[in-house]
Parts: sequence; structure tokens; C-alpha cells
Amino acid sequence: MKIQWYPGHMTKAKRAMQEDIKLVDLIIELLDARAPLSSRNPDIDTLGRGKARLILLNKADLAEEAANQEWTRYFENMGFQVMKIDARSRADLKQIQPVIQKACSEKIERDRRRGILNRPVRAMVAGIPNVGKSTFINSFAGKAAAKTGNRPGVTRGNQWIRLNRQVELLDTPGILWPKFEDERVGTRLAFLGTVNDDILNMDELAAELAAYLLREKPGLLTERYGDFTADGPVPAHEVLTQVARSRSCLKQGGEYDLSKAAKLLVDDFRSGRLGRITLERPTES
Repeated sequence: MKIQWYPGHMTKAKRAMQEDIKLVDLIIELLDARAPLSSRNPDIDTLGRGKARLILLNKADLAEEAANQEWTRYFENMGFQVMKIDARSRADLKQIQPVIQKACSEKIERDRRRGILNRPVRAMVAGIPNVGKSTFINSFAGKAAAKTGNRPGVTRGNQWIRLNRQVELLDTPGILWPKFEDERVGTRLAFLGTVNDDILNMDELAAELAAYLLREKPGLLTERYGDFTADGPVPAHEVLTQVARSRSCLKQGGEYDLSKAAKLLVDDFRSGRLGRITLERPTES
């Protein structure tokens, strides 16, 4: 399944980030813990050269814990500060302040030597669409400081948010990169809801997801939707038939509504109702 999505506003957003990067001390990059490599915009490494870095593995509660640990070690070995979080959980976010100070310890020490005390760390919050940047900022700030939504492209412009005397955040729009060189990256991002659903064939996407889950997590499918009726290897369309059967997705006349079942399957995956699932591991990188 070949997927590309790079609307015009992303070019403008990238230019704005290039202008604003010189104003910040730290880049806080949010990744989706279920696909950390696929959800990493390679342009951010170029934009953020010379800046302190903090990687937040968001939605870690939806990913497999063993994989979370592997990805944490992977990014730490690259020299980044790393935390796994659920951006909706204020308990998780209470631990971020000291990690920010640690990531910027060299900058804070330089300020101290120059006699500059208590200047707040200015951090840019970056990431691809729908990875949870605005939810993170609002939870961290304890107020609705940034617009949120469960679809990509809600944040369109950069905005500064002062959290406290120690930290100021710059919220930026989610940006992708112009071309996915690996088709699997586009497919994984579509599974996660990073790519606008309006440009996708949801029936085809659900069939791809069903095939992946049959191969990697068949037990989770059976647990959620019941046993499959196919003899021998289960084809992907049989998964959608079973979803329709178990959730009473029927058209007029009693025929199974596979398009409705497709949307249910994708939504169950995205929301974590199928269980904790990680789509990629560091050994594949």
C-alpha cells in the first residue's frame, strides 16, 4: 500500500521552524512509542543540530513494555535524553522538569558562568501530526494552552507557552517529510492515524492491518472478536468478516458491512482496545 501525504501548509511550517530554531535551547521531540522510527521526522535532526535533545516516547501505554525499554536504550545510545510517557497523564509529566534541566545542563552552566541566573529554558516541541504534542503541552501546563484534536493537522502555527519560571515551550505544527522512501513507513503511519484518513482507502488499510495482526498478534484478534471460521490459513478479509459478525455490522438485507468493520478494526487498534502493540523494533532499524 503506497501512501504519501505532504499538504502545502507543512512546507510553510518547516520554514517557520527553521526561523525559530535559533531561539530555543532544547528540542523536545515526541514520537509514537508504537513506531518510534517511522514516526521520527529525519528533518528534525538537521534542523536541531547543536541543540540539546529530549525524546518523549508518547502513547507508551499502548506499546509493548519490552519494546519501550528497547527503544529507550536505542535513543539513549544516540546521545538523547529519553522518557516514555502517556501525554494525558500528569503523573508521568511531573518527572519531565528535571529531565529538561539535565538535557540543558551545559547551557545552564554557561549562563551561570556569565552571571545569567534563572533564565528559563526555551524548548521547541516538535513531531509529526497527531503524535500528541498539544495534549502533552496542555497536560504539562495544567491548562488548555494548545489546540488538540484526534486528527492530524490541528495545530497550524507556532505559539509560545510559558509554563513556569524555568521553562517556555514553543508549540509547532506537525510536519512530515515529502516522500516516504520505505512503503512500510507510510503504512505504519496510516495505521497510527498520522496520515489524514480522508486520503486513504480505509478498506484497504484495514486489510493491511488485519494481515499484519494475523501474522504477528493472532491471539489479540481472537480475544477481541472471537474464533475465525476459515479452514487453514485465515485470509485478511475473513478478519473483517469476523469483526462484522462479532460487532453486528450489517447492511440492509443482512449482508455483512465490511467497510464499517474495517473502520472498527482500525479504531480498535489506534485506541489500544486490541491490546498493547508495537509495530517495529530497534533490530529492524
